[in-house]
Amino acid sequence: MAAPHNKPVRVVILGAAGRDFHNFNVVYRDDPAYEIVAFTAAQIPGIAGRRYPAALAGARYPQGIPIVAEDTLGDLCRRQAVDLVVFAYSDVPHAQVMHLASHALAAGADFMLLGPQRTMIQARVPVLAVSAVRTGCGKSQTARYLARKLHNLRLRVAVIRHPMPYGDLAAQRVQRFAKRADLDTAQCTIEEREEYEPHLAAGSIVYAGVDYAAIVAQAEHEADIILWDGGNNDFPFLRPDLHIVLVDPLRPGHEATHHPGETVLRMADIIVVAKADAATPADVVRVAEAARAVNPQAQIVRGASPVTLDHPAAVRGKRVLAVDDGPTLTHGGMPYGAAFVAAEQAHAARIIDPRRWAAPEIAAVYAQYPHIGAVLPAMGYSAGQLAALRASINAAEADVVVAGTPIDLAALLQLNKPVVRARYEFAELETPGLWSAVEHILGPLLKKRP
Repeated sequence: MAAPHNKPVRVVILGAAGRDFHNFNVVYRDDPAYEIVAFTAAQIPGIAGRRYPAALAGARYPQGIPIVAEDTLGDLCRRQAVDLVVFAYSDVPHAQVMHLASHALAAGADFMLLGPQRTMIQARVPVLAVSAVRTGCGKSQTARYLARKLHNLRLRVAVIRHPMPYGDLAAQRVQRFAKRADLDTAQCTIEEREEYEPHLAAGSIVYAGVDYAAIVAQAEHEADIILWDGGNNDFPFLRPDLHIVLVDPLRPGHEATHHPGETVLRMADIIVVAKADAATPADVVRVAEAARAVNPQAQIVRGASPVTLDHPAAVRGKRVLAVDDGPTLTHGGMPYGAAFVAAEQAHAARIIDPRRWAAPEIAAVYAQYPHIGAVLPAMGYSAGQLAALRASINAAEADVVVAGTPIDLAALLQLNKPVVRARYEFAELETPGLWSAVEHILGPLLKKRP
């Protein structure tokens, strides 16, 4: 592709503070044939209005690159004579991708998506990747299970997490977390803590950030194997030696409805029908058959996601405020999560609807995502949103909080109610199961390692 008169192709990258930055770094940053006019922002609050800093953008962008709201796309393309719009974020219905394409095309621009061959980084150690067709399928608990198995083999494991750079982007270029105090030092949001803290507790080193070429270069020096813990339903930033993809029988029919979830399903070496213990047998079969139709070559296994409460007696017969994982409830499309399930299983007297006590920033989340049920989404992308979450919990007329988020809310927030944690981990449901499949494929690679 070339712009008129041999001028650089003027590009807008549609993103959500993750895949968009990665695609820029590995494809466009050092290529003089392209000029990035702007990034756009969606899904994550507080991203628009900032700039991708010059320290990351490189010498060709001494002022950095503006990040603007996605709803300005058409006007932006016309005003800035944009030649190309590149879509670069995840867990979006296929139709929505094409609606955005229509805005770009109507403004005279081309529209494209960058694929794995142009954006995946090759590591010098084996890479085991975990992806999913939708947000909230259970990627992280599956990754933690695999990490424990790898640790048992006395392997040094580096977990590389899909980016969540919501703070100072330059300072977050390469992030390495070895202990919980590192999360405090980095001023991690709730969303970051939910992903990093359980891995740290399991004994893994966690890497994340913005510049994944630099992240991989550092991680591969201290690891025998890299475990990619994906975000949303995106495909990995690293080229995997083994790619595991989760499908969710609690959302049958979603196997090929969202981008790039259908892509990762077609890429999978192993497909895990997750939460098979919580879904109906008919839906487990339906999802497995749908996955098989999309990817006949992949091995399919079933896995469980049992939910346990730390102190069931503290919940029985009480008025409960259920707090569940934010992204799973929002763009993941789930009406409730593990906290709601655990409170019901423990025979709570009543699970209250938190909307009545929601602070304005939390009320805005309910308005944007009306499918959310009688649970409080654990939103904390900013200090203001974190304060709103705390205020909403403290104001609610409940006896106890059941927290289905993977972090210790009581340690993070000053709350006026006792908190009982609902925990969920991956469990095998059949023999041979997931780990047997992983050992069969990955074992020869690990034996060849230096």
